[in-house]
Amino acid sequence: MAEKTIRVLLVDDHAVVRSGLSAFLAACDDLELVGEASNGEHAVALCRQARPDVVLMDLMMPGMDGVAATQAIRQRYPEVQVIALTSFKEKEWVAGALKAGAIGYLLKDVSADDLAHAIRAAAAGKPTLAPEAAQVLIQSTRAPADEPGSDLTDREREVLALMVDGLSNSQIAERLVLSVSTAKFHVSSILSKLHATTRAEAVSMALRNHLVE
Repeated sequence: MAEKTIRVLLVDDHAVVRSGLSAFLAACDDLELVGEASNGEHAVALCRQARPDVVLMDLMMPGMDGVAATQAIRQRYPEVQVIALTSFKEKEWVAGALKAGAIGYLLKDVSADDLAHAIRAAAAGKPTLAPEAAQVLIQSTRAPADEPGSDLTDREREVLALMVDGLSNSQIAERLVLSVSTAKFHVSSILSKLHATTRAEAVSMALRNHLVE
């Protein structure tokens, strides 16, 4: 009996990356490229048309980023599995992608063999995590640091400083050249790390604990 072909959708805002992944898929007899998208909105729309089994999802993209797109795809098409394929290994991206429903998290320097294995595993409902991503999750389960905000990333500190200045999510996005959804993601991560329920509370903690310049 012939092995079932796994239908794969590529999502990345860089054409060169999509071209390389397309060539990789063409070399695998059991993997079939059924579509390409350069942003999250297009990816969600293509899922309806192409009905992929597995989506290879970049995370940092203009407009709807990969975390938001992953969540939308998993909510609308729960039979579709998503693998985050990114250059980022920071805790907020790993946690965000997995919370959104990604079954795998791989870095873009992954070998062709490991990527093919992860796609086949995802199609079978089995997760695959890059060692760096697994390490981040292990560290996040340990006791929190004593100092409030000690686990904020450099980017989150930049965002927090703009929150202190009273900027909205859209203004933060414009200032840091990010999509609004990415700015919202950073704000949400900051609130979570500071155990704050509102922006005002986060700003108060930032000033009280000298978390920003």
